[in-house]
Amino acid sequence: MTSWRSVLARIPLHVVIIAFALLWLLPTLGLLVTSFRTPSDIFGSGWWTVLAHPFDFRQYTIQNYIGVIYRQGLGRSFLNSLLISVPATFLSAFVAAFAAFAFAWMEFPGRRALFMLVVALMVVPLQMTFIPILPIYRRLHLSGTFPGIWLAHTAYGLPLTTYLLHSFISNLPKDIFDSASIDGASPLRIFFHIVVPVSVPALASVLIFQFLWIWNDLLVALIYLGATPNVAPVTLTVANLVTNRGQNWELLTAAAFVSAALPLVVFFSLQRYFVRGILAGSIKE
Repeated sequence: MTSWRSVLARIPLHVVIIAFALLWLLPTLGLLVTSFRTPSDIFGSGWWTVLAHPFDFRQYTIQNYIGVIYRQGLGRSFLNSLLISVPATFLSAFVAAFAAFAFAWMEFPGRRALFMLVVALMVVPLQMTFIPILPIYRRLHLSGTFPGIWLAHTAYGLPLTTYLLHSFISNLPKDIFDSASIDGASPLRIFFHIVVPVSVPALASVLIFQFLWIWNDLLVALIYLGATPNVAPVTLTVANLVTNRGQNWELLTAAAFVSAALPLVVFFSLQRYFVRGILAGSIKE
């Protein structure tokens, strides 16, 4: 009887949550439906008219996606975004994990001051760094190259990723490190054999954060890569579509879903690690 009462008491809350979720998803649904419609249908009727006969596949077309991927260069840009995001994400997480372990458990002069300096860098606007760094990039011939954008994204992401990993690693039991040191394990061995396996949820969260930020980035890519089609990421190509083809809604909506496909796959496939990593280190046991 008590269980039924608790279930009935939660029904209004669930109804409200579902209603808000549907309202939140409504624009996305409209964008998705529009991406499969012809230009004449888009300008002739609203996207919601499709819902009257949702399984009538004659009213849908995939020509928008074919045009955007092959003729507008989004396929090449998608590959460029992969070549930018994957190495930069793993490089940032790898360096941040080393730094977080050092700040949490290794003794060296100025450790606290240096860690506070790294955390303070999170409040520095990216725009302030472009003018002093760009001349260095030009002299080193890093502008417009993938290694250059990898270094930029790694440097910009390190303060946040280091802070997040430090919050988790610093809460690991001290006895583990003491026992490993007594057994003769070096700091490098402790890091790879103890810290990394235990910190998988936190590392997964950092990887998701960093990957989504790099994949959706436009400003850093525009500054350090420029508008060269050979290295332009998907965000830059979509931005150019908006500028050059502001009236072609069918191409813009298809491009939006192509650019959002991989981040959605990454987030939902690693969602359980994401939640565990966010909560990790927030409460000390």
